[in-house]
Amino acid sequence: MTTYVKDPDAVLDYKWDWKAKTNGSGTSDWLDTTETITAYTVTADTGITVDSSSITDSNTSVTVWLSGGTAGARYHVSCRITTSAGRTDERTITVRCEER
Repeated sequence: MTTYVKDPDAVLDYKWDWKAKTNGSGTSDWLDTTETITAYTVTADTGITVDSSSITDSNTSVTVWLSGGTAGARYHVSCRITTSAGRTDERTITVRCEER
């Protein structure tokens, strides 16, 4: 699980990339060549706010904007996708809030 550090006053974007290598970063692609994300759900622990989210990078990634949180707390934020091939996957990040 990937951990990010965020100031409680910051509003920042975070991305789950299921086609990382093709999009220019990461070591492997999870999606097949023509497969795309057709639906998604982002959920977050109480205490951090999901301001918005969208499918990005030609329907191969999901980007979320987060705000809030309390210094010293850790939050899990998950993204579950369904693909054009009918596959599903879920990935979770940890956001650790610290005064920066």
